[in-house]
Amino acid sequence: MHKLVLFDIDGTLLKVEGISRNALIDSLRSVYGTSGSAQTHDFAGKLDSVIIREVMRAAGLSDEDIKRGFQAVKQTYIRLFKERVTPAHIKMMVGIVELLECLHRRHDVTLGLLTGNFEESGRHKVALQNLNHYFPFGAFADDAETRNALPPIAVERAFAYTGKRFKGKEVVIIGDTPHDVNCAKVLDSKAIAVATGFYTESQLQAYSPDYVFANLADTETVLDAILS
Repeated sequence: MHKLVLFDIDGTLLKVEGISRNALIDSLRSVYGTSGSAQTHDFAGKLDSVIIREVMRAAGLSDEDIKRGFQAVKQTYIRLFKERVTPAHIKMMVGIVELLECLHRRHDVTLGLLTGNFEESGRHKVALQNLNHYFPFGAFADDAETRNALPPIAVERAFAYTGKRFKGKEVVIIGDTPHDVNCAKVLDSKAIAVATGFYTESQLQAYSPDYVFANLADTETVLDAILS
């Protein structure tokens, strides 16, 4: 069975220490005049666009005001992030390179991204760690209003890339938050949760993924879960 394997970025492939949040805080202040609760807001698993709206609504801005400044915030954030981040700020999650290399070599696996990042900033993160070539397409925060809308977009892009229409458990979504697990259920996809972000194995298990791992270091076991 040919598999479409979609990876989240932050907390799953890698972690970026502090730069993303601080760049967003500075962008919000620059455009809206306030960063609201961005210093402490829970970003895990959320689309960048959703984070901006949640933080600014909590700060008292109207949806119209948020919409008016949104593109300026997005572009300012991407610019600041790319200016500030270096490879030294990025921590690769254990086992990722080995797993990606094994999957990349297989003829029965197609790899993609499914992430809450804006495409330009997300791609920059993986490029700094030389991972971009593994992911010819993806679904990003630019593409939808909610994370649950991303799996169908990723499947359509996989079809455009491969000519194959992936469905059901042929689609495997790997991520570190309940949002990743829940979005996998949209297409009855396989959900593999990994506790390398802010959630523990037991917390992730409560959302009923198909598999939960502490990390992705055991390449053979993770491959078995993906390919089963």
